[in-house]
Amino acid sequence: MSRLANTIKNAKVGVFFHVLFILTQFFARKIFLENLGDDFMGLTSTLQSFLSFLNLAELGIGTAIGFTLYQPLFDKNHQEINHIIRFFGNIYKKIGWFIIGLSLILSVFFPIIFEDTGISLPLIYYAFFAFLISSLLGYFYNYHMLLFQADQKEYMVAKYLQTYNIGKIILQLIVVFYFQSFIGWISLELISAILFTLTLRKKTAKTYPWLNLSLKQADGKEEKFKSYPELVKKIKEISLHKFGTFVSNGTDNILIFSFINVETVAFFGNYQLIILNFATLLNKFFLGTNASVGNLVAEKNETSIKQVFWELMSFRFFIAGIVGLGIITLVDPFIILWLGEKYILSETTVALFAINFFMLQVRQPVDVFKQAYGLYSDTWAPVAQSIINLGVSLLLVSKWGLPGILLGTCCSLVLIIMLWRPYFLFTKGFEWPVSEYFWGFLKLSAIFVPVYFSIQFLSTKLITFKIANFIDFGLYAIIITLSLVLIYGGILYISDRFFRDLIRRLKKGVFKN
Repeated sequence: MSRLANTIKNAKVGVFFHVLFILTQFFARKIFLENLGDDFMGLTSTLQSFLSFLNLAELGIGTAIGFTLYQPLFDKNHQEINHIIRFFGNIYKKIGWFIIGLSLILSVFFPIIFEDTGISLPLIYYAFFAFLISSLLGYFYNYHMLLFQADQKEYMVAKYLQTYNIGKIILQLIVVFYFQSFIGWISLELISAILFTLTLRKKTAKTYPWLNLSLKQADGKEEKFKSYPELVKKIKEISLHKFGTFVSNGTDNILIFSFINVETVAFFGNYQLIILNFATLLNKFFLGTNASVGNLVAEKNETSIKQVFWELMSFRFFIAGIVGLGIITLVDPFIILWLGEKYILSETTVALFAINFFMLQVRQPVDVFKQAYGLYSDTWAPVAQSIINLGVSLLLVSKWGLPGILLGTCCSLVLIIMLWRPYFLFTKGFEWPVSEYFWGFLKLSAIFVPVYFSIQFLSTKLITFKIANFIDFGLYAIIITLSLVLIYGGILYISDRFFRDLIRRLKKGVFKN
């Protein structure tokens, strides 16, 4: 199957299941907030942020392994793949035990950390360790998942994961609505993770019958891993990049909990739920792109590499522009209908959500190719990104509150992600003039400017009916979205040849499949 066909299949399955998941999740969030309370939902978000921090011990090994698998998968070298997966599994098992140790130490301080939350300490401990066990399953049993991703078969994982997630949420709704049970809600999180692990393990054995699921060699002996000095080097480099990513994306809940309050964590979480679900939906749409690009880079065809890079850039701008403007115009009316005016955040906060979302989307093609080339030696960059993010956030949170925290993320994204990373990719990976990137980026940005002002004019001057219910909102959302697609898509199609080429190829690929 071709790279495009694999990418389309991954996208179709991923998008379908995630749309079902989103619909279930939005309905459930309202029930959970009403029956479990803002404080409990804020607490669970904070605990999961703590676990994200502990999971930094993973050190980006998964990304390094994925990079290492592209070539043997391309060559169909099963022996080499088995060797890499066993190497991966042995390291992950050790990391899992290390995370357990860190978690036990952190849990000792829970009586101090959660002293003023009003939620019982036993319940906090039960929630934390249930989330912990769910996370650890990936280290001890699900480390084969990366093979599906590198082999452009992530749709197989997606359909099982989302099926269990949707089933879990439905059962949680029943438990919460009829029994208001905190323990039942938490227990279903753990049970779902266990069932998914067992199912995926079985599917792995069926899909890759030649894969050894044991951490030992076929003869039962322990294996000595000395043949991957380059991989060890990549792991060390990626560890710092993983830290930078966590500080940018994973510390907001902790900062809000520490400097504002746990209730605001829940309010923030409502907006995050919408925006992160859109981001995840886009990732599902582009599911398989990483592996396709890895395969493309392995072929070393410079003309194809340049074509695909700029096609992805133009399409990411298109998608990021539509969703980013959708966040500004549609999220607040939706929150009011969904949860009530009590949960609305300031216009500045929403605008910063949209700006950060836009940057995180248009940077994706650079990140995908950077990963495919294995470019992680710029270890100073994530450190600088973390310092900028936390420094600005801590400096501004006392004066501006939530917008101050988001501004920290915004500043770090501009300086490191939007300026440094493209420079690094073009000089060390592509070995093309970096001016080519910045001129291309400025051209795409300039195309977006009239679209922004057009939609602002439409939403404030022309489309001004009152949104009283979800039917009104649906009509308003359709008008805004169609206007965006027609205006932005039309301008891009006329002015950018890479966008035209991509649309033509996608049409052929969709009809063919």
